[in-house]
Amino acid sequence: MHMYRQIFQSETFTGWHMWGVLVLFFGTIIGVNGTMAYFATSSWSGLIVKNTYVASQQFDDDVAATRQMRSHGWASSLQVDSKAITYSLTNALGSYVPVDTVAVSFTRPVGEEQDQILPLERQDSGQYSTHHRLNPGQWVVQVDAERDGVLIYRDIQRIVIDAEGNSR
Repeated sequence: MHMYRQIFQSETFTGWHMWGVLVLFFGTIIGVNGTMAYFATSSWSGLIVKNTYVASQQFDDDVAATRQMRSHGWASSLQVDSKAITYSLTNALGSYVPVDTVAVSFTRPVGEEQDQILPLERQDSGQYSTHHRLNPGQWVVQVDAERDGVLIYRDIQRIVIDAEGNSR
C-alpha cells in the first residue's frame, strides 16, 4: 500500500495536466474527423447522374421506349467468358435482328475507375463479339444496338464475373 501512495499521490493534478488531457482528447477527435473527411472527399462521390432533376423528367420517356422495344418480342443473349464477350439479338421467330452497331458498356455498381465501353464486331453467325477479359466481380452491363444511327434495342442487366472470367 505504501508503494501505491508513492506512485499515485506523489504529484497533484494541476492545470497543465488538464490542458494535456484536453489537447489529447480534442486532438484525437479532430484527427479522426479530418481523416474521415479526406476519405469522403477523395473516394466515390455517390453520384449516378449529374443532374437528378433532368434524369427524373426523362424517366417516363425511358420507360415508354423500353416498353416499345419489348413489344417486338425480341430476345437478347449476353455471354461473357475468359476469351470473348458475345451478344445476340433475335426476333420472335428466332432469326438474328440485323443491326449496324452494338456497343456494350460495363460499369461497376460502385466506382468509376474500371468502367469501359466496348464496341462489338459482327460475326458471320449473326452474333456480335469482341475479345476482352473483364476483372472479376459485379458489373452492370448496358448493351445498345443501333440501326441507321437510331437505337433499336437496349438491354441492361447485372452480371457477376468469376475468377476464371466467366459470367453467371
